[in-house]
Amino acid sequence: MAAPSVDATRTSLPPPIPATLAPPPATPMPTHAPAPPAPEPAYATAAASPGDGSLSPNAVVEQVRALLRLARTFYTDPLELHRLDELENRLDEPLRVAIAGKVKAGKSTLLNGLVGEELAPTDASECTKIVTWYVDGTTYRATMHLADGTAVATPFSRQSGAIDVDLQGQPADRIDHITVEWPSSSLTELSLIDTPGIASISADLSARTHRFVLAESDHESKADAVVYLMRHLHPTDIRFLESFQDLQVGRTNPINAIGVLSRADELAGGQDDALISAARVAARYRSSPQVRRLCQTVVPVAGLLAQAASTFRQSEYNLITRIAGLPEDQLELLLASADRFVDNDLVANVVSTDREALLRRLGLYGVRRAVHAVRDGTVDDAQGLAQHLFEQSGLAELRRVLMSQFAARRDVLKAQAALQALAQRLRISPPPTGADKLLFELERQRSTAHVFAEIQLFAAIRAGAVPFHDDEVDAVERLLGAEGYSPVVRLGLPEGSTADEIREMLNDRIRVWRSRAENPLSTRELSDAAQVLVRTCEGMLRSMQVGAAA
Repeated sequence: MAAPSVDATRTSLPPPIPATLAPPPATPMPTHAPAPPAPEPAYATAAASPGDGSLSPNAVVEQVRALLRLARTFYTDPLELHRLDELENRLDEPLRVAIAGKVKAGKSTLLNGLVGEELAPTDASECTKIVTWYVDGTTYRATMHLADGTAVATPFSRQSGAIDVDLQGQPADRIDHITVEWPSSSLTELSLIDTPGIASISADLSARTHRFVLAESDHESKADAVVYLMRHLHPTDIRFLESFQDLQVGRTNPINAIGVLSRADELAGGQDDALISAARVAARYRSSPQVRRLCQTVVPVAGLLAQAASTFRQSEYNLITRIAGLPEDQLELLLASADRFVDNDLVANVVSTDREALLRRLGLYGVRRAVHAVRDGTVDDAQGLAQHLFEQSGLAELRRVLMSQFAARRDVLKAQAALQALAQRLRISPPPTGADKLLFELERQRSTAHVFAEIQLFAAIRAGAVPFHDDEVDAVERLLGAEGYSPVVRLGLPEGSTADEIREMLNDRIRVWRSRAENPLSTRELSDAAQVLVRTCEGMLRSMQVGAAA
C-alpha cells in the first residue's frame, strides 16, 4: 500500500483497495409411523439444478430485481409499494456496512480510520446518539431523516475535525437517522454507518441500533453487513451477532459479519507487546466454534492509532522528534505511564498541553511506538511515521478483509438482503393476491442460485454440519471465497500463476470433489457439499473459457 501523503498540516491515508445451516430436527413421529425422509440441506438443490447465470452475482441481482418488480404488481398498499421501491434502490447502492458494538468500543474512532478523515465525533464518552450514515457524495451535505419519513437538509460545522450536525431543535427520538454525504474514495464501495452503543445505560440508545441493524417483526434490517467491535467476547456480543443472522428461516450466516477486537493497543496494559497479545486473542476467537458460526473472522485493530495515522500532522511529528531526543533514562521515565507523560510543564521543549494532546491522539501505546520509531531511525519524516503507525494499527488487514469479503460480495449480499426483506414482507403483510406465486419464486431463486449455495455451505461448515476433515476445512472455505473471489485466491495458488496452471488445478479439484460426491461411503451432507464445490470449480473453468473466447 502506498505511503500516506504529507503536507504542512495533515497527512491522509490512501483509499482502501477497491474492490446453523444444520437442518432442523425432524418432528418425532409415533413408533407405528414410518420415519420421515431426512431434511434436505439448503445447498443441495442449488448443487443439482444448474441454471444460466446462476454462478454470476450480477445475474442474481437482476433476478431479484425482477422479483421485486413482480411483487409490485400484486401489492396495492402505497406503503408496501414504497418499501419495495426502497429494496430495489438498495440493489444499486454501495454496500451498507454498520459499525456496531458496546458503549466505548471505539466505533466512531474506527470509522474515522477507515474513511481517512476525522468525521465522526469521538471522546471519552459515548458520542453517537443517532444512527449516522457516511456516504460518498458529489458535495458536502447533511440530511436529517425524521421518524415520520420527512427528510430535512441541515447545516453542519466541523469542530476539531469532527462533524457537528445542527439538529434544528429536533429531539433525538424524533430522528430516525442522519446522512452525511462526503466526497471520498473510501466510501465509493462501502457506505459506513455509525451506530449508538448496545448495552448502553440508555435503553433508547441501544434500541436505535437494534432497530437499524436487526430485522424485527415490523421491519427489515437496513444494513447489508456488520463490522462488530468487541474489547473481549461478552455474552451481549454473542446475543447481538446471533440476532443479526437470518434466524427466522433457521439459517445462521456468518458471511456478512466481521468481528473486530477493538482498542487492541490497550491489551496487556498497553505494553509494547499489546498488539502481539491482541493478535493471539483474535486468533483464539477465530478458532472458537461459537464465534466461527457468527462471523467470518476476527481482526485486531488499534482504532486510535489508525485514526491518528490517517490524519497525522507535521506539527505532531516535530513534537515526537523532540521527545525522542531525550536521554534514555529520562525517556524511559517519561513513557512509564500516562500521568508521568503529561506531568511537569516543560519536557524536551514540549509543553504539558502539547504532550496531553499527543496522548489523546495516539494513546500511550501509540506515543511509545512513534517515539521509538523516530529514535531508532525506522522513520525520518512525518509521512514515514504516519505509514508506520498505520501498519502498526492493524487497519490494513481490516481494509483487506472488507474489500475482499464485503465489497467483492456486494451483489450477493445485497441480493440476499433483498430476498430476506421480501420474505419478511410476505410473512407479516402479504399482498391481496399472488402471495403463493411470490413465495414460490423467492424460494426458487434461493435454491437455484449457486452464489447462495456457496454462502449456505460456508455457514454449514462453520456450524459443523458438514463432516469435512479438519485439515481440509481451510482449503474448502477458501474455495468458497473466504479469502477472495479470484480463481488464484480460491485455489490457493501463488500470484502470477498462468491460465494453464489455473485450469490444471481446477480440473484436479473437479476430479477430487466429484469422486467425493459419488463415493457411496460419503454421507449425504458431504456428498451434497462436494457437488457445490464441483459446480464452483466448473463455474470458474467456464468463466475462463468464456474470457479466452472473448
